[in-house]
Amino acid sequence: MDETYDVVVIGGGAAGLSGALALVRSLRPVLVVDAGEPRNASAGHMHNYLSREGTPPADLLAAGRDEVTRYGGQIEVGRAVTVSREAAGFLVTLADGREVRARRLLVTTGLVDELPDLPGLPERWGRDVLHCPYCHGWEARDQRIGILATGPLAEHQAQLWRQLSPHVVFLANAALAPGSEEAERLAARGITVVPGRVTGLEVADDALTGVRLETGEVVPLDAVVVAPRPMARSSVLESLGLRAVDVEMRGHVVGSQVSADPSGATTVPGVWVAGNVADVRAQVIVAAAAGLTAGAAINADLVAEETRDAVATYRHQVRTMFEEAGWEERYRTRSALWSGRPNPQLVAEAAGLPSGRALDVGCGEGADAIWLAERGWQVTAVDIATTALDRAAAHAAAVGEQVGKRIEWVHADLRDQPPAEGAYDLVSAQFMQLPGEVRQKLFARLAAAVSRGGTLLIVGHHPSDLRAGAHRMHFPDMMFTAEEVAAALDPAGWDVLIAETRPRPTWGEQGQETVVHDAVLVARRRA
Repeated sequence: MDETYDVVVIGGGAAGLSGALALVRSLRPVLVVDAGEPRNASAGHMHNYLSREGTPPADLLAAGRDEVTRYGGQIEVGRAVTVSREAAGFLVTLADGREVRARRLLVTTGLVDELPDLPGLPERWGRDVLHCPYCHGWEARDQRIGILATGPLAEHQAQLWRQLSPHVVFLANAALAPGSEEAERLAARGITVVPGRVTGLEVADDALTGVRLETGEVVPLDAVVVAPRPMARSSVLESLGLRAVDVEMRGHVVGSQVSADPSGATTVPGVWVAGNVADVRAQVIVAAAAGLTAGAAINADLVAEETRDAVATYRHQVRTMFEEAGWEERYRTRSALWSGRPNPQLVAEAAGLPSGRALDVGCGEGADAIWLAERGWQVTAVDIATTALDRAAAHAAAVGEQVGKRIEWVHADLRDQPPAEGAYDLVSAQFMQLPGEVRQKLFARLAAAVSRGGTLLIVGHHPSDLRAGAHRMHFPDMMFTAEEVAAALDPAGWDVLIAETRPRPTWGEQGQETVVHDAVLVARRRA
């Protein structure tokens, strides 16, 4: 076993395996802890499971375990004895002392059938001592069937089994003789009432032959129907404060189950139940469906939690990653953040311009500023990170004294310290990826810094790169098109020379060649 899972499923019956299957197919790490005590272990076959009619219960479970493990789920034979709440989920302790952690729990521990106190009954349970006409009725059709009255629903049972055989007797079992109206209904259906307390079963050659009354009389029968008291296996949930509640039918308590909403969610956040532990009436197909429902609800709950966490992280990144501390951290953790080559769109658009005064916005390690200075420009190179500026100055000095003299390195945040208006013949902003409103205000200030007849060059990551997966960071609000930038310029004062998207080859994270798209705006301020 691993230590931590998205979901630990306690109970490996139809409900637990069905829930686990839904979860592992959603790529969830899942552990199923199963004590190996299915309620229907004594039954030779299960019924009313569409396309699996007559399948031995053990075969269904074996197939289910194979399907769960095929998709990566884990199954552990063991018994979960306690569960405790932790900050990130739950700690599940097994009977042998091992512990596993889970973000969510699905409990499908089923129930225990408490049988009437009658010698020999447990040994025949599920064979010729029956309880459910939908589970065993076809196989017992036309046989001699005795309904052992152990509660107020006995007459209702008798009527259901009468549908399957004309040879049904009502074993009143002493104090449970039917009232007048019940007796009339039984008589109307041809069901004989046998008075007297039943004291035992008659068996020959490992087959039921009848029941023995207190008087010594033997009533010949092929099957006996009893109403067990189904009690939820809920002890592991009690450590979380979840206790089974009584189940009533027609005003009488007939068993217990753990309360949950239609998805299986309990009153303890993060804990779901499914199958017979939550529904004493559920047959195998219903239990499996409930497991699927709970599994899907758990996955949706986890997705909602992960989305909340992702939003919180995203908001934190948006607030911090483009601030001074964020940039300083990135520069300090790597010896070189950029390639050392000038941005290709700057080279393409500025190569033919006459030199003058240039503003390099977000100059980084200085490649663009150095390229401009080498071509005679007087460059004001601005960056928010002092580490970047120190590297840039060192790179410029290495190129030559004349280049270094043409560059002024400025530590500033242009969002708070805007450049002087009309001061530059070229304003270049390469990949200033900021949130929309902040970016728009900055670009307006950069446009204002361009002198009459000067050039505004803005280049950024085009939103289409998000669809192609070309960028590792997913910040849609920080991507923009050249047309959006152009639309913000006053047409009375600007001539937009270029507003287009340009493909550019680059290298991906794994060293593979890929294509990115640059949004390129070139505009000239009218003289």
